Amino acid sequence: MIHLDHLITTKPLQEVIEVMQPWLKDHFGSASSVNQSGIEARDAIDEARSSLAELVAASNAEEIIFTSSGTESINHAIKGVALANKRFGNHIVTTNIEHPAVMASIAWLEKQGFESSKIKVDKQGRFDPNKLAQSITDKTVLVSLHQANHDLGVIQPIAEAAKITEQKGIPLFVDATLSGGWLPIDVQQLGIDLLALSPHRFYGPKGVGVLYKNRRIPVEPLIHGGLQENELRAGTENIAAIVGAGVAAITAIDEFDQRFNHTTKLQKQLLSGVRQTIKGVHLNGPEPGLERLPHHLSISSEGVEGEGQALAMDLRGIAIHAGSACTIKSMQIPPSLKAIGLNADLARGTTLWGIGTNTTNAQILEGIEVFSKVTNQLRSVSPINNLLK
Repeated sequence: MIHLDHLITTKPLQEVIEVMQPWLKDHFGSASSVNQSGIEARDAIDEARSSLAELVAASNAEEIIFTSSGTESINHAIKGVALANKRFGNHIVTTNIEHPAVMASIAWLEKQGFESSKIKVDKQGRFDPNKLAQSITDKTVLVSLHQANHDLGVIQPIAEAAKITEQKGIPLFVDATLSGGWLPIDVQQLGIDLLALSPHRFYGPKGVGVLYKNRRIPVEPLIHGGLQENELRAGTENIAAIVGAGVAAITAIDEFDQRFNHTTKLQKQLLSGVRQTIKGVHLNGPEPGLERLPHHLSISSEGVEGEGQALAMDLRGIAIHAGSACTIKSMQIPPSLKAIGLNADLARGTTLWGIGTNTTNAQILEGIEVFSKVTNQLRSVSPINNLLK
């Protein structure tokens, strides 16, 4: 199988698997225990915490909170900050193309009496910092933005947004669950107060999420019980996954330039090949370059459905993704594609391509060839395409 679906998840590195194995077998102690096995577990968690702090340039390792997933980290950041600051206001600012975990968290808060403003984006999916500034009121308690969009690959102007939120004294949360491990992140330099990461998207394990929280920012715990994670997230830690995430973080730091150069080259090759071999294809989001994630492509094809393309590719041994990242079970058009003005037919013909660190030139060429064949075959029997003729 050729895996060109690295946006959704990645295969854990061999060194990640190897470092996890002892914590699934012989080292089974709980970090809450005072015995020797508990001390070993705490030391392992602390080492991983330091590695994740280094990945995002946190000022202190204690600013890293381990959760069960990127989704939980997002929920904790948005709900936790809003609830902790509700005496100061009830307004949240975000964009209209955020991850479902962001949108659902804000929707839940709205049921509790909060309000939100959703900034519209341009045709490339970028928000305008000036519109952000205009959306902030004296009741705003949180600004929630993503570093890079899951469906469009566009990198957002986070530094400009941070200047605005810092000037107004409002916490800024950044969803980096797609971009973490692929783009360098310096939370101090950028002025980010909270940030979510998803290690399984940068060659770490599933079952662990990361939340960076500046020590100055009050956050209400959402899971109550024990005193784990600085009393912010109760529950026995998933030590094996946490240790694996730490190794994935260090590897990402060491390989940033290598990953960027490798995937960017193949990204351009893939897009060029698809455009040359298939008529009626459209790139969603910006062209490859500094405004786009290096391993991401969103392609819409006229006269065909993306789900059909993805299934046909899978039958031929190539994995890509159809529709919207994280919401394939929903047949609705992704809000991000609506937001950039993509018509319904093109939106339904959308596929997502994720290039990996081990993706080869030969795999890209095969992906182009097979995609061209299945697209033409599907178009030949598509009622949608017949209507277009």
